[in-house]
Amino acid sequence: MPSALDRVVKPKTKRAKRFLEKREPKLVENIKNAMLIKGGNANSTVTQALKDIYALKKPNAVLYKKKNITRPFEDQTSMEFFSKKSDCSLFLFGSHNKKRPNNVIIGRMFDYHVLDMIELGVEKFVPLSEIKNSKCPEGTKPMLIFAGDTFEATEDYRRLKSLLIDFFRGPTVPNIRLAGLEHVLHFTAMDGKIFMRSYKVLLKKSGCRTPRIELEEIGPSFDFIMRRTHLASDDLYKLAMKRPKTLKAKKKKNISRDTFGTTYGRIHMQKQDLAKLQTRKVKGLRKRRGEKTSAEEATSPKKTKRTEQSS
Repeated sequence: MPSALDRVVKPKTKRAKRFLEKREPKLVENIKNAMLIKGGNANSTVTQALKDIYALKKPNAVLYKKKNITRPFEDQTSMEFFSKKSDCSLFLFGSHNKKRPNNVIIGRMFDYHVLDMIELGVEKFVPLSEIKNSKCPEGTKPMLIFAGDTFEATEDYRRLKSLLIDFFRGPTVPNIRLAGLEHVLHFTAMDGKIFMRSYKVLLKKSGCRTPRIELEEIGPSFDFIMRRTHLASDDLYKLAMKRPKTLKAKKKKNISRDTFGTTYGRIHMQKQDLAKLQTRKVKGLRKRRGEKTSAEEATSPKKTKRTEQSS
């Protein structure tokens, strides 16, 4: 039996019509929103971790304060229901039990169905409140740095890197200013662990035009270990990554680029008549009054008549 969210809804007001139009598929999709949900047995550590990640993700996030008794790896229908209700394509679920203490599940949706999700265990957590430094303003787009060859070693770590980029990347911007680059999220994978650190960029005087860069840790700080994974098949993942043909760049003829990125263009022109070529007029080469070339003297009848009379 279809749920109430799956039925066909016909808008009765202009406001409802605009709301439904925002949910329709678009060539350029909206900013990905994330929902942060805590399970029925979430402890204080997981609750505070969700709040701190929500502070990094604002305003493109929804934090559910009530506990929800659900297990995403066993039953995904509740996560898909919340995704459709809040129009979120990313989610972070926190739980705690004896078998998997301090557990968080990060995942994403495709067409309001779970595409892939990865379970991480929080081994060490330092909240925002314990680091007494000035914080970045809300909504600051972070710079993401990934260190360690482990992120490219296996498919699980490659998909985790893609998930983290999707979750924290923020909105797409056309231009970047130097003063706006003030937040760094650093992820390091080594020895079977994933270390997440958050820094504020400080621009110091350096005596030249380019400032000296210093990083100041602002929190939160996490030490994760990877537990269970639920990855989409290659065909479904390829379908989710497919771009519309209208957004693909059209191939331009007679344009090539070298290894350094320099663009070269080939222009087809007709054969030029160099006799009619207009050269640059220089003041020093201008003809003076009374001066004539040898060709003009030979063809001038007046000059010939004068020379005959004088002879």
